[in-house]
Amino acid sequence: MHDGTGNPNLMAARPALRVASLTYDAGDARLIDIPALELAEQGITVVMGPNGAGKSLLLRLLHGLIVPSGGRVSVGLEPLSPRICKRQALVFQKPVLLRRSVAANVDFVLKARGKDRAARERLLDLVGLGPLSDRPARRLSGGEQQRLAIAKALATEPVTLFMDEPTASLDPASVQAIEAIVTRVAGDGVRVIFVSHDVAQARRLARDVVFMNKGRVAEHAMADQFFEQPETEAARAYLAGRLVA
Repeated sequence: MHDGTGNPNLMAARPALRVASLTYDAGDARLIDIPALELAEQGITVVMGPNGAGKSLLLRLLHGLIVPSGGRVSVGLEPLSPRICKRQALVFQKPVLLRRSVAANVDFVLKARGKDRAARERLLDLVGLGPLSDRPARRLSGGEQQRLAIAKALATEPVTLFMDEPTASLDPASVQAIEAIVTRVAGDGVRVIFVSHDVAQARRLARDVVFMNKGRVAEHAMADQFFEQPETEAARAYLAGRLVA
């Protein structure tokens, strides 16, 4: 679809996230301008686009971290609210961790959410950190730290997991490990919205692709369609590695 207009082929499930007339301004500059966008209930949506396209801003708006200048975000039929945001989680490019052990980082989230710490072992096994539970988080590698950040996010039992370039600057083995976790989580029914600059990664992960340019949704299509027959010149240029005008 172009510029946020509807595409019924993407709506097989009840929309988990809906954007209507969403704008975000900084001073006189309009950084986000999305008339409409609907994301289906499950699967992995990859958000792509050049630097400054508004990808990270979109994630923060969808997660309620910043307030839009206009329009609304809704989940199902409900407007975004603190209660709904508690059922979402965001993993940043740079992991946000406590100066504690691996286990204590996960326990902190479980306790804050009133959840049983017995879930810790399952979560650490899921992200491959079970044998490192007693290690200080600061002594983990970059990839291990990001996997711990994912475990903390999953400790909230999110319906929707936002991931803002979680594999940027990581080595190939770490990228592969995180992609395996993301695929597993999505297979378990969690909705994943994943920002990436890596076209090959997007091809591996995406069910559908949101391509952003200059704060707008230039295209939203199923992954096969987007990669094989992008409809806009901006998307074609991006996939070919050319600068987007």
